[in-house]
Amino acid sequence: MPDTTPDFSNAAGLSRFLSRMLESRPWLAAELARSTGAPLDADAMRAFIAARGADEAALRATLRQLRTWVLCHLAVRDLDGRAPLAEVTETMTVLAEVAIRHAHDVLRDALLQRYGAPLSPTGWEQELLIIGMGKLGGRELNVSSDIDLIFIYPEDGDTGGKKVISNFEFFEKLGKQIIQALAEVTEHGQVFRVDMRLRPNGDSGPLVGSFDMLENYFITQGREWERYAWIKARVLTGERWRELEQIARPFVFRKYLDFGAINAMRELHAQIRREVSRRDRADNVKLGPGGIREIEFIAQVFQLIRGGRDSGLQIRPTLQVLARLAERGILGADTVQQLDAAYDFLRRLEHRLQFLDDAQTHDLPAGDDDRALIARAMGYATPEAMLAELGRHRAAVSTHFDAVFGDPSEEDHSLDALWAAADDPAQAAETLGELGYADPAAAAARLAAIHTGSRYRQLPQHIKSRLDALMPRVIETAAASRHADDTLARCLDLIESIAGRGAYLALLQQYPQALKRVADLVGASRWGSQYLVRHPILLDELLDDRNLEAAPDWPAFRASLAAELDAIEPDMERQLDLMREQHHAQVFRLLTQDIAGLLTVEKLADHLSELADIMVALTLPLCWRKIKIRHREAPQFAAIAYGKLGGKELGYASDLDLVFLYQDDSPEAAEVYSRLAQRTNTWLSSQTAAGILFETDLRLRPNGDSGLIACSLEAFRQYQLESAWVWEHQALTRARFSAGDPALGEAFERIRGEVLRLPRERDALRAEVLAMRHKMRDAHAGKSPLFDLKHDTGGLVDVEFLIQYLVLGYAHDHPRLTANLGNISLLRLSAELGLIPAGLATACGDSYRQLRRLQHRQRLNGLASRVEADEVAVVREPVIALWRQVFGE
Repeated sequence: MPDTTPDFSNAAGLSRFLSRMLESRPWLAAELARSTGAPLDADAMRAFIAARGADEAALRATLRQLRTWVLCHLAVRDLDGRAPLAEVTETMTVLAEVAIRHAHDVLRDALLQRYGAPLSPTGWEQELLIIGMGKLGGRELNVSSDIDLIFIYPEDGDTGGKKVISNFEFFEKLGKQIIQALAEVTEHGQVFRVDMRLRPNGDSGPLVGSFDMLENYFITQGREWERYAWIKARVLTGERWRELEQIARPFVFRKYLDFGAINAMRELHAQIRREVSRRDRADNVKLGPGGIREIEFIAQVFQLIRGGRDSGLQIRPTLQVLARLAERGILGADTVQQLDAAYDFLRRLEHRLQFLDDAQTHDLPAGDDDRALIARAMGYATPEAMLAELGRHRAAVSTHFDAVFGDPSEEDHSLDALWAAADDPAQAAETLGELGYADPAAAAARLAAIHTGSRYRQLPQHIKSRLDALMPRVIETAAASRHADDTLARCLDLIESIAGRGAYLALLQQYPQALKRVADLVGASRWGSQYLVRHPILLDELLDDRNLEAAPDWPAFRASLAAELDAIEPDMERQLDLMREQHHAQVFRLLTQDIAGLLTVEKLADHLSELADIMVALTLPLCWRKIKIRHREAPQFAAIAYGKLGGKELGYASDLDLVFLYQDDSPEAAEVYSRLAQRTNTWLSSQTAAGILFETDLRLRPNGDSGLIACSLEAFRQYQLESAWVWEHQALTRARFSAGDPALGEAFERIRGEVLRLPRERDALRAEVLAMRHKMRDAHAGKSPLFDLKHDTGGLVDVEFLIQYLVLGYAHDHPRLTANLGNISLLRLSAELGLIPAGLATACGDSYRQLRRLQHRQRLNGLASRVEADEVAVVREPVIALWRQVFGE
């Protein structure tokens, strides 16, 4: 009969530790023979413990035997090529979790018998929360790793036994005993070395602390490197882990983008490099150049920068973080692929170094024999082949690390002297003139005002140094732009607005391409510049090339934002800010595409209108949930869009003209829906720390300001049929369902069609429309010698009035005119129906399009909608001609 006993000779030949254990532990070979065919899990480890005795007397020996078995099991599977990296790190992590939990439970029971349960002042039993940090927290433990722990308990108080001690003393005793049970070296070896230095105040701090102590420490003393460490923090024992996460999350993940983390991480890495250099450990695969730590830093710095705004980055495993950075376009797919490959290689190499003698080492061995052994364990014929592959991975990691952490401001800049001497405007003006500024004296005066101002002088030194490094680059970048003087002035407006926000300065300092895009944007659009000054958080949008070209995916955006809003329910303050942040980001992306010439005015208006519809649609259910007394699950309620939103001609700063309707027979309907309408309006128009969504105008509702804020559908119909003025029917031509109950939206559209198709006496209608138009012209007459693109004769309002008259006058005979097609399409349709000359309709449509483009140009530059009359003389002619054709004047 053939021998089926597993052969451990290959692994034992590559691991002196495994060979020693097999020789000195007679029981081990049989255990490995039974287990090495498959990965180990927690149940198998708990069964091992149960079979050897789970009481306090057997605790130390059992846990050490468990560790020997698990580590040797991994050595066999890994060195025989049967265990991928993920299995090795997960198995080691599970070993630590099982060992810690078992030690905790056994030792706690013994303390409970002596002192009773630790209690809060109100009598609630307290627990020890053991927090795994570092690779244990990230489920990435290596095979000879120590474990980083922190001990926290919820509340102070006393135990309830015969011998009373404080909760602090109880948990301190428990913590010390757990450390001894794991770390003490006995004849059976050791389970894990335990490192407690990551606790508040490190070695000088108490071994255990309460929730209150931890929170106070984060607020008053927490340092940048501790934020980095706490990214990996994971609670291993204790039920109240959610409370602990709520304390830690604001410390780790800032609410806003935190590009200042790059400088903090750069400094931490520099300290590590100095220590490695001092100890002459360049061959350290963890801490040396291009090593494991640099990959971890790349992943974690983006978590610190963006994790507060993107909860999807609040995860622990390094490779998962890198994958999500690639999904978001923060790192390129090729970059992440190279980092993944390097991480896998370096971690497998790390494990082979440690399997050799079960030593917590990351250094390549100095001896030739051991290097050859490690090379063979890695699958290479010679050490030279392995080292060449190691060099390629480390070089790739170093390249990507430098791309993230390299400091562009380290090198001297040719304009450093200009900024340093900005107090002397005459000297600065000479240099600025040489750079090409048209009015160097004005630019020099502005720079001097900043440099000598109290705000600059009072900046903290670390922020001032960032500003000093940035300013020469701002001057140079603006000088290279098309309108250097305007660009510099607007860039300085932005710099002054963010001067106290080191994270934003760090972003522009760290990413020269972002500074270039800022200059391009503010130079092209005064409105865009002002928008960026109001919302500097949008600077981050300039880092992603995809924002400049990708068309919006509105269904995906709506679904994603809805999910985020639901996830933070019922935090209304955060929901309000989130909607504003997301809206501003989308508007800003459209702005960058607009300035780049990728959008027509019509397409931009379509996008802005759809974005507004989404915001209104998401607002309604959020506001409904927050009404305490609701008589139904979903409201029978709709928002009707009028004006520019109704006509899908929304601009960057357009108001939303809204009317709120409901269809509900419940006695409380009027009161409840009025409350919903008021909440919705407040939600949309309130100013928060993140800004405002929209200015809203509700005056187009029945009876205007004196009418109810929410109107029943039947009351709306009755008003439109019996009481509405002609101008209100004109407004109805551009109205449409925006958000809410779709069935109610369909009912509104039927009423709209019914009203617009009413038979009207055209002469009387013409007189009414003309009277209203004359009234509007009188209100805006004589405001300027320039031509008002909207209000003056031959302008935009004339086109809109022409179309509204045609719809109201002829929809009874031609129902197709009631479709909300947009003004140009309605002109074309009117020509097809023979209502106006086809050539004139086409020319008038072209004029309308050109007038909108001019209006858009003016607004982008922050100017009133007025131009020189000569610029629009030809454009006005078709509009005036069609006006005469239709109205006879």
